[in-house]
Amino acid sequence: MARAYIVFIKEESLDPSALAQYKAMVGQSFEGHEVEFLATYGEQEVLEGADAQGVVILGFADMAAARAWYHSEAYQRAREHRFKGARYRAILVEGRS
Repeated sequence: MARAYIVFIKEESLDPSALAQYKAMVGQSFEGHEVEFLATYGEQEVLEGADAQGVVILGFADMAAARAWYHSEAYQRAREHRFKGARYRAILVEGRS
């Protein structure tokens, strides 16, 4: 079974208070989900394309596990604050085992 990854790319901050609310809520969304935090706003260098304000990469056992977390009720509640707080790209990608 192939692992899966969700890549979040923050393109533009809009509302710091909404992002603070997202940060306060998102941790609870991982309860009951096996997730590996591969990158969380570390040093970055954009080699091609538009600048990014930040990047987060989450690892999951497979596509179904990644979707289960992303579509969970807890994450759906938290992400509404992310939508208000910043413009992001979020990409689900299958990887190698």
